Amino acid sequence: MKHQPFEEWLLNDMPLGSDQRRELDLHVRSCAYCAALAETGMALHSVKMVSPADGFVARFQIRLAAHKLAERRQRFWGAILFAFMGLALLLWLLAPSVVSFIASPATWITTFVEWGVFLITTVNAMFQAGSVLLRIVPGFLSPFMWMIMVSAVAGLSLLWSVSIWRFVRVPQGV
Repeated sequence: MKHQPFEEWLLNDMPLGSDQRRELDLHVRSCAYCAALAETGMALHSVKMVSPADGFVARFQIRLAAHKLAERRQRFWGAILFAFMGLALLLWLLAPSVVSFIASPATWITTFVEWGVFLITTVNAMFQAGSVLLRIVPGFLSPFMWMIMVSAVAGLSLLWSVSIWRFVRVPQGV
């Protein structure tokens, strides 16, 4: 049974036309859920509102200001502790390297040169392998297969975009 328009009418206290009022009355008679919702709404509207005790607003504002100050202090000391512990961990991890560097800079220099040569040769090899693949692969696939692959990538991109949109949008209503 569809409850959506009836729930909206009951929860939002919208002014209803005679046709809508008749539909709502018929639905409330046949649906226990909406009848309970209507009864709860009537009970809430019939309750007399009680005003807060004298000085409530001032006490609340003082307590809120104290809570914000305590939270700010807690965040500050948490950040200080986090930074200190991170620095201590970094120093603990780097201590052997620093001792080695101080003892023999020649080792560091040769390690740095080896790493640079490795990086350059790796990038060069990857570039050459990529250029070979870019020359060979188009001959293996027909234009129809390329269209299928591009369509698949486009479909996955659309699916990804829709899923991101679904996760970040804020739901409206009940």
